[in-house]
Amino acid sequence: MKVILSPTCKSLTGSLGRGFGYFIVRRKNGFFGVRSRHNVPPDGHWRFILACAELAKMKLHVTDIEIHWMELSDALYEAGKFTANRQVRSNGVAGIKLTYNAADIINLKITFSL
Repeated sequence: MKVILSPTCKSLTGSLGRGFGYFIVRRKNGFFGVRSRHNVPPDGHWRFILACAELAKMKLHVTDIEIHWMELSDALYEAGKFTANRQVRSNGVAGIKLTYNAADIINLKITFSL
């Protein structure tokens, strides 16, 4: 997942909080969410994606995120959110929606009561 920073924020790396099992790293082409080598809870990936989307909604440090449908589908499946997973997977396979942004993630949360 790519994390797009606001113009006023030069860098944002490290953990967003305890219990996610994911953190943000800087690479040549931007900032990305990365899985920890340590213990990751089953819903950690989904909660990390949601936390980044919520940060983007506030527009303080993060303006948006970009996540491929396969990564999102996997995160939802791991978290046991099977109905939302099926919808994301079917849209991705059909080519309807290949990438998701922060607004899409918030919409998924509301639509499927996640």
